[in-house]
Amino acid sequence: MKLRVLGILSVLSVLLVIFGSTAILASVSRELTQELQIKRVTALNRFAQVAFDAATAGESAGLQTEMDRYSDLYGEGVLIRLQDGTLRSGGLGEDRAEVRDAVARANLNLSDTTITPLQPFGADSEVLSRSFGSASQVLGEVVLEVDLNAARQKLRERWLFVGLAATALAAMLLVAAARVTRWVLRPVHRLNSAVTELEATGRTGQLPEDGPPELRELSRSFTAMARTVSNSLESQRQLIADTSHELRNPVGALRLRIDLLQLELQTTRQKDAAAGVLAELEHVEDILEGVLKLAAAEHRASEDSARSPADASRASVGGVQAPVDPCPILQEEAERAEPAARRNGATILLQSPPEPAAHIACNPAELAQMVAELINNAIKYARPAAGPGAHISVGARLRPGAVWIEVSDDGPGLSADERAAATRRFWRSPRNHGIRGNGLGMTIVDKLAAANGGRLVLADASPHGLVARLEFPLAPSRNAGTGRDAGAGGSE
Repeated sequence: MKLRVLGILSVLSVLLVIFGSTAILASVSRELTQELQIKRVTALNRFAQVAFDAATAGESAGLQTEMDRYSDLYGEGVLIRLQDGTLRSGGLGEDRAEVRDAVARANLNLSDTTITPLQPFGADSEVLSRSFGSASQVLGEVVLEVDLNAARQKLRERWLFVGLAATALAAMLLVAAARVTRWVLRPVHRLNSAVTELEATGRTGQLPEDGPPELRELSRSFTAMARTVSNSLESQRQLIADTSHELRNPVGALRLRIDLLQLELQTTRQKDAAAGVLAELEHVEDILEGVLKLAAAEHRASEDSARSPADASRASVGGVQAPVDPCPILQEEAERAEPAARRNGATILLQSPPEPAAHIACNPAELAQMVAELINNAIKYARPAAGPGAHISVGARLRPGAVWIEVSDDGPGLSADERAAATRRFWRSPRNHGIRGNGLGMTIVDKLAAANGGRLVLADASPHGLVARLEFPLAPSRNAGTGRDAGAGGSE
């Protein structure tokens, strides 16, 4: 949009300068042409009068002297044809076609006293002519050569001045057009950024009220709308979190009553029915716990998006986003998940840490939560087509400017459409409906990764399986620049 608006204003500015310059240059050309024509027509009339006097008196010597003096002074030729001969000065003769034509026209009593409008370049000279005599008889013709070089040089100088002035004016107008474009479009760009932020986080800051009046009014209206939408989304999020939290108490009490009821049941059928109720209750507990985690993750993501650069800097100083080495966290979560993996026949393989050590700016507790979710997901859903059990690999990889934390398995994996839908709330693959779960794990990981400046990427594993990858920007270690390795001890 900026290019379109700037392009239109630039074209209008250039056209304005061109039209203005053209009008000025045409006026300059007319002025110089008229000035030169007045002077040379005056000289032509004077020669005609002197020639008439000489023809009447029969004496042409004074006329020749006058012609020579004029040619020496102005460098222009004069030709006067009398009944008894032709006088010439300045090298002007009838050997030139335009001179012969001028004499012929003057002999017919047709005067040529108009100079063609001057242009910066063209012929060096032009001829003017007229006849002289009585009312009934033409006694002779006067032809005056007009040198156009001096006037053309003056015209070129003025054209150059006008051209430089037009160029400077065009540059000023283009700069002004760029400033006007920025002034007009700045509120539009801010509005677009605010819409993007509102879509991503559900909140946005107050837009400055600048620019044209219409855009200032639009900024005020959008700010009011965004505040209403943000409050509504926050109320919904808080309602979900509060409801989930409040439901935990009655669900816990219900679970206690079912446990007591199981002690009183006698028949196998009654115990099986109670076990089914207990399984459904545990499923409800999983959903409530997942909803609480998701609400916390979404709150963190929205807080991180809305945080100003100064707040982010203070958070880093306070240790929330201080660079951490993810490898110890990966090892701890892999060891914690080992018993569950063994119960499901799976094997967890912890990859060697990268060299040199990789650091990321991520909350350690949230990183542990993300890794735990991915490992538990792999344990539950990785069922290889052949072999004794799933093989799960956990590790960190160093990439140019980035750190990849990967949890991969050799299970059936997910199709491209399933991977695209995996981060939606409560989504589960149709193949996994028989496995206990709530469909919120990947959504929680995705939100927490975004809150910490990273992203979750799901990809195919080779030859089959799923790779869940957390991509974070590479961050400098805590001791970078101190001259001591981050893992070095105090003694040497």
